[in-house]
Amino acid sequence: MQRYKLTVAYDGFDYAGWQVQPGVKTVQGELEKCFHRLTGKIVKVHGSGRTDQGVHAVGQVAHADLPVHWPEDKIIQAANSLLPPVIRILKIRAVAETFHARRDAASKEYRYLIWNGAVVPPVLCRYRTHIRLALNVSEMQKAAGLLIGKHDFAAFTANPRRNVESTVRNLSLLAVRRKGQEIIIAARSDGFLYRMVRSLAGFLIRVGMGDLPFAEAKKILERKIRTAVVPTAPPEGLFLWRVDY
Repeated sequence: MQRYKLTVAYDGFDYAGWQVQPGVKTVQGELEKCFHRLTGKIVKVHGSGRTDQGVHAVGQVAHADLPVHWPEDKIIQAANSLLPPVIRILKIRAVAETFHARRDAASKEYRYLIWNGAVVPPVLCRYRTHIRLALNVSEMQKAAGLLIGKHDFAAFTANPRRNVESTVRNLSLLAVRRKGQEIIIAARSDGFLYRMVRSLAGFLIRVGMGDLPFAEAKKILERKIRTAVVPTAPPEGLFLWRVDY
């Protein structure tokens, strides 16, 4: 058996998320089905983390143990020929058997993409959250600056229906910028809580719309309680951008 590190991109619109679940299509499930067809063996694919239903990735990282020692370009070509066209393995390389896609990850970056204009181009409607009202990016940037650092982000997470040891995370980057009618929110951390990025985006959107002052960010952090003040932004704008090791 040889362990391989995979870099995977996918359009999550028609999938119930990354993680295998009974009775629904998932990205992990499609990859495992592909490798089973390729090798004739049951292959478990381990991702760097889960993405929710409708969330996309351009740089998800996973690992898998394959009973083959083919050239890496041959594995990519063979696997992609069996995968749905909305899932692609971009890179693959042999790694030590001690490598673990989730446990060895040093940081992850997500990007939340907003189309801030009257009409979203049809080709982008599955990949941008559409906000018609003009957003004040300067106010969003001020709010984002108050959230950067090591904090208890309990107010910016949803109930994951599982035990979480701590809701403290180190948010090393939370940047907001405008590019024409597109607004990009980039978030980087050593780890994210369940729906944390979509919660941060939902809050920043409210600030940009003028519903909340940017200084409310500090008060929300201090309360450490999730309330309706922090909405969860829609999934289609969210991309797992990269994972660093």
